[in-house]
Amino acid sequence: MRLGSDHVRVRVPATSANLGPGFDALGLALGHVDEIDVRALGSPEVTVEIEGEGSDDVPRGEDHLVVRAIRAALDEVGAPQVGLHLTCVNRIPHGRGMGSSAAAVVAGILAARMLIGEPEALDDRTALRLATAFEGHPDNAAPALLGGATVAWTDDDGPHASTLPVHADVVPVVLVPAVRCATRTARGALPATVPHADAAFTAGRAALLVHAVCHRPDLLLDATADRLHQDYRAAVMRGSWELVRALRDVGQAAVVSGAGPAVLVLERAADSDAAARARAELLGPVAPDGSTPSGWRVLTPGIAHAGAVAERVRTHLG
Repeated sequence: MRLGSDHVRVRVPATSANLGPGFDALGLALGHVDEIDVRALGSPEVTVEIEGEGSDDVPRGEDHLVVRAIRAALDEVGAPQVGLHLTCVNRIPHGRGMGSSAAAVVAGILAARMLIGEPEALDDRTALRLATAFEGHPDNAAPALLGGATVAWTDDDGPHASTLPVHADVVPVVLVPAVRCATRTARGALPATVPHADAAFTAGRAALLVHAVCHRPDLLLDATADRLHQDYRAAVMRGSWELVRALRDVGQAAVVSGAGPAVLVLERAADSDAAARARAELLGPVAPDGSTPSGWRVLTPGIAHAGAVAERVRTHLG
């Protein structure tokens, strides 16, 4: 496999996984986007320039997650490894349950897709498999790659995903705290087993959630109820769970976003003004930059229906 380009750009969206009861299966792509510019170099060095989220604490060499994903994707198709220069504009908050690591992995894989001479060798099925190998499960990688709402599953053939048609009245709002929570910490709070009644309840609500997202947004409050993981994680993100419960008490379909501690609200467009007023009563007035006196930042990113997008800036090496 030869390289066909030495300069590519990738835009990849934030994601919210689980959406309440859809644990490790359902996900939503959000219009809050990281941008990565990748140049293949004739020399072997790797340099990474970072603006925005993570600029003070992420690696700037081979250990950078985008670089690792590019390396894995090039190896997958037998393409030569090269030196790399990355320029990253990071907007997705890190350690908040908004899919920042999945976005980095998908960005690297799609950058490799555009660097090689035969992009079809890294089709979406292959990209999802590679991303899942990094992430451990496909619930964030699927919407980052495909866009919109997705349902993902894994069988003996590996991970799969299908997109869902999101009703036009569904509006995501993300409430981002100042604190972080590592995914491993959130997963470590989960028990090895759960009561059968709780599993059955959550399975029913996950099925209802697909219907609500696609056809009946008026059912979102009931559809986002969960007994599988959020209660157990309350101990490691008490403020997030208290906010979820307070929002649900006033009729908002609030859930922990992914592994948290951000909170996702799935509201109806027709109710947006009333929902915003109710949130302001809990968090305080929202400033133009989304900040509030309580320390939570309010994002209204919309849905990224297209998913990640990669393009060649230069089509020939030289």
